[in-house]
Amino acid sequence: MTTLERLGKYQITEVLGKGAMGIVYKAFDPNIRRQVALKTIRKELIDDDRSHTMLARFKNEAQAAGRLSHPGIVAVFEYGEEGDLAYIAMEYVQGNSLREYFNRNTRFEDRDVVSITAQLLEALAYAHEQGVYHRDIKPANIIIMTSGKLKIADFGIARIDSSNLTQIGAIMGTPGYMAPEQYAGSDVDWRADLFSSGVVLYQLLTGVKPFTGSTESIAYKVCYEDAPPPSQLDPERVSSRYDAVVARAMAKKREDRYQNALKFRAALLDAYAAPVAATVSEETIITEIIPTTIRIEPTHPSQGPTEATPTPARTTEPPAGWDLELLRQIEAHYAYFVGPVAKVLVRRLGRRTIDVDELYALLAENLASADDRKGFLATRTRLRAAPASKPGTLRAAEQGMTYGSRISAPLTPEAIAAAQQKLAGYLGPIARVIVKKAATQAKTSRQFYMLLADHLASTAERERFLAEVGVV
Repeated sequence: MTTLERLGKYQITEVLGKGAMGIVYKAFDPNIRRQVALKTIRKELIDDDRSHTMLARFKNEAQAAGRLSHPGIVAVFEYGEEGDLAYIAMEYVQGNSLREYFNRNTRFEDRDVVSITAQLLEALAYAHEQGVYHRDIKPANIIIMTSGKLKIADFGIARIDSSNLTQIGAIMGTPGYMAPEQYAGSDVDWRADLFSSGVVLYQLLTGVKPFTGSTESIAYKVCYEDAPPPSQLDPERVSSRYDAVVARAMAKKREDRYQNALKFRAALLDAYAAPVAATVSEETIITEIIPTTIRIEPTHPSQGPTEATPTPARTTEPPAGWDLELLRQIEAHYAYFVGPVAKVLVRRLGRRTIDVDELYALLAENLASADDRKGFLATRTRLRAAPASKPGTLRAAEQGMTYGSRISAPLTPEAIAAAQQKLAGYLGPIARVIVKKAATQAKTSRQFYMLLADHLASTAERERFLAEVGVV
């Protein structure tokens, strides 16, 4: 298959994900000089009777999200067709879906539960005011950025108040998150989004979905059975003060639910009875970008969810080989651009290198705008050097740090195989995937081994692994 280098005016830089219907690319817009994500669909794969509907829905995503301008919604810039591809150019967002958090069995503290839900409802309130109803709110479509802010993605089955794309009788959505009226195939309005948001809130509080089982069983429960109150599932962890909020949000009859997103948000904040955080807490945020399979999501309840890619744990422990005071200076400079998550990012990327200039370059890559990157790189000159006797000061060469013979040798197939064998002792079979990816990313042997070590959970494991591969 020929590698795609350009689509329309966009220069393709990398593949973000693949699916049966298309590919999502990271690309560069040369006119405005910004990074974008290109979501594509291959027209020849939908040349049956569904093709017109699928393409119309794809265009509908561009039309729905394209008319919205809100910091909590992934921006859509353009719809286009070229050759056998249709594509949507949208905002490139660095972060991970809420589904990834649930896949990791993340348990959220109240402050994060309320922050995530409040941000979600604020964005939905704006969309509803514009006459756009998402109709597929679920964890996979809720992105938590590395800044702790939230964005809603994928308006593929959204209903626009002036649209006749979706008709009464059409069942679209995701089992377990759809409102009763969606299962009934009746007319759907903004209150379906509030029901789905109630389901997400339930899962944030308890760690489990309120409706489970087969597709048919879920449909029956959603329409006719009430889920147990959240506090009943885990009384020690979940306060009963949220039970009434969740129950009203997930009411079977839409007239019994909150009648708009802001009333739902106000009720949640009243129950929380404390100031709501503007971002998800630093300790909770997953900072590595998870490689997942991107696809045109199923829109019929008979189609099940997709499996997630296994991912390693994260840590904010100081990386080996760095002076802590120097790291704190860099964190303080970086926090001006990304907020409290600076500490997590600096310490994570600090495991890939022991060179200050290289660390600055890695951190700058995470900034969205050229002005931010330029501004952050300029802070490099304001660093106060740590004592020369300490490791991790200004450059690797100044540290007197030595590497074994293997670290200075070329990255040969034998070296890669040996590294895979050693990493498998820590991570199991997934080591093969991690090593293969690191070998394509690394420019030096040192960077290769640092990338591998970054996947280990503790400082002790990282140091032991690096010693095993020849980094002393």
